[in-house]
Amino acid sequence: MTCPACRVPVLTQFASPELVGPIVEGGLDPATDPAWAESGAASPAEYARWSGHLCGMTCLRMALGAGESSRAVPAEAAGAPSLFALRDGALKYGAYTEDAEGVIRGLIYAPFAEYVREVHELDAKVHRHLSSREILDLLDGGRTVMASVHYGIRHPERPAPGRGGHLVLLTSRTADGTGVHFHNPSGTTAGTRAAELALPDFERFFAGRGVSLPASA
Repeated sequence: MTCPACRVPVLTQFASPELVGPIVEGGLDPATDPAWAESGAASPAEYARWSGHLCGMTCLRMALGAGESSRAVPAEAAGAPSLFALRDGALKYGAYTEDAEGVIRGLIYAPFAEYVREVHELDAKVHRHLSSREILDLLDGGRTVMASVHYGIRHPERPAPGRGGHLVLLTSRTADGTGVHFHNPSGTTAGTRAAELALPDFERFFAGRGVSLPASA
């Protein structure tokens, strides 16, 4: 069995990996991230407004950057467009929307998959109903899976607060075949950014839907 995890870079949706924890759990204003410009955002304000919504774009960047080292790498080393360049492309296809109050909605799977197929020439497939068994089949078949999970998956030792609302990139089975490796765009440590969980633990956070992509971009 091949190991896509060995070829997929580990990236975060915030430009400074060491600030993910302070931002998502400590209340740090993302606008103070000194590396914000590496994301491709036009300003600190734009970066702060959007970065928390770009877990899906980060998963796509990791998929597009397949072939790089599995260690965390700077944005410019990912072998893919910048995070906000991908956001701009996805916006054109309607994968994100903003309501009259400026509330950001998305990621919307169908237009996102269309964007990925047409612009990045990757065979993206939407899975509106996806079981853990089907995830393993997709991984065995040479695909990665953007899975909808609760962001609390970074703390699997705690009860799951819910399911869905965040995207992680599943890259392969674990060595014993009973769990999954995944890269979490909002992981707060190296061990939660490139993580593995037994399938029953993963299922506690999993919403039963996602998008699959070829393992090699």
